[in-house]
Amino acid sequence: MHDLSEYDFVGAGWAFPPDVDATGAIAIVTREREIEQAIQIIVTTYPGERPMRPRFGCRMRDFVFRSADHSTAAELSLEVRNAIRQWEPRVDVHDVRVTPDELERNRLDVEIVYAIKHTNDLRNLVFPFYTIPDDGSDY
Repeated sequence: MHDLSEYDFVGAGWAFPPDVDATGAIAIVTREREIEQAIQIIVTTYPGERPMRPRFGCRMRDFVFRSADHSTAAELSLEVRNAIRQWEPRVDVHDVRVTPDELERNRLDVEIVYAIKHTNDLRNLVFPFYTIPDDGSDY
């Protein structure tokens, strides 16, 4: 059993994806890593995937068949920002920058800039988002 008394208000949770640690116990993540994984879970979960929380998640998948242009980037930025603000109360979202990749025309880079509340610890999380444009190309 893990002693959670040592962790601050951020808390602790199961690692994602679920794993075991060196002792064979369920792997636990804490502090900044726990929040980072929570944000990743929010943006990669589509509303309706969790039966007990049908509104939980982000509608990123709605953008898969769109062009990776500035218009899509602006709408995707708003969607990600709103999802994190709704589902992750431990952070203040400062910015969500979504920019088309210079080399891959079907890729958008999503950068989430946030601060952990009560610590003002400014952090960012960046990940690629790939689209499948319906323009007859091979990407």
